Amino acid sequence: MKTEEYIKSLEALPLRTSTRCRIIIAGGGTGGHIFPAIAIANAIRKQDPDVEILFVGAKGKMEMQKIPEAGYKIMGLYIAGYNRSSLFKNITLPLKLAKSFFQVTQLLKKFQPDAIVGVGGYSSFPVLRLAQTRRIPTFLHESNSLPGKTNLLLGKRATKIFVASYGMEKYFPQEKIMMTGNPVRDIFSERVIPQHEAIQFFGLKSELKTVLVLGGSLGARTINQAIESNINFFEDNNLQLIWQTGKSYAHDAAKVEEERSNVWTSSFIDHMEYAYAAADVVVSRAGAMAIAELCVAGKPVIFVPYPFAAEDHQTANAMALVNKKAAWLVKDAEVKAKLFDEILNLVHDGNAMAGLKNNIAELANANADEIIATEVLKQIK
Repeated sequence: MKTEEYIKSLEALPLRTSTRCRIIIAGGGTGGHIFPAIAIANAIRKQDPDVEILFVGAKGKMEMQKIPEAGYKIMGLYIAGYNRSSLFKNITLPLKLAKSFFQVTQLLKKFQPDAIVGVGGYSSFPVLRLAQTRRIPTFLHESNSLPGKTNLLLGKRATKIFVASYGMEKYFPQEKIMMTGNPVRDIFSERVIPQHEAIQFFGLKSELKTVLVLGGSLGARTINQAIESNINFFEDNNLQLIWQTGKSYAHDAAKVEEERSNVWTSSFIDHMEYAYAAADVVVSRAGAMAIAELCVAGKPVIFVPYPFAAEDHQTANAMALVNKKAAWLVKDAEVKAKLFDEILNLVHDGNAMAGLKNNIAELANANADEIIATEVLKQIK
């Protein structure tokens, strides 16, 4: 968003003319940041229906579509993160960062928030940093056991830091930490969807076992390539597939779907409640938010951790469940050799499926959003 366009969008925001609480929620980039942010916003609004909530994200990123779809306003900053794969692309980074600080200065002056909640992602940094210099209460949510760099930089001056893992005092001031767990989308608070209805939603067959493959909101190349190369595995073994591919693989997957009645694909699944209800077995990356949702969904899962996550924290995430007999794990490097045997072993072992389902459900935390909302409102009222 160019500066003049941003200023025009600021002018569209209402002036502060009442004592109604105003909160900014900043961050995004991936579903792992966006959906917890929406869950927190919904919980805040439930506790205080008069609250005014404004999101701030990065222009061109997923949040610019998903936040309005959830019914909230969002302002997009002209900002980018550090590109580790191409140093050349970082040449304009200082200019973009400076421009984002100018945009945020204008935003804080116009919107006058009572508090700001940061959910991670580089777009949250200028918002919370400027708010901290103005002594506006700032709250962080850190979903992973290894914090992102943005939250690490903001932690010392934050009012409160909401975490989902123990031992976070290694990274943040202990007196600011509050264990809440990870907020999940409110899809789980709606009615329980029967599996046959969910299967019908995807145009599949109720008599077949269903495998749900999730690679995260941006996709997972190793998993996608393995699924495409072994697509006949599902028909050969009387299975059907719901396959969320991410944007980069959507075109190739769509070609596969055209030729097979037992395959449903999409770059992104808007109605995840139906996908979880339809699934007998799930294959997923092991991001913190994916794990939080799978615990609440209570589904047998085979994790394929992303091996290049910082300090391999996805493997650590997955092993925490594997050690409690709540999940299975296949290494990313072994996907082609082992994943499909493990899928087959699991779907044909009713006892194993039941055990995983029961054990993962015991780890569920469905009210993290309510805890966070209560604490934010308590601190500013």
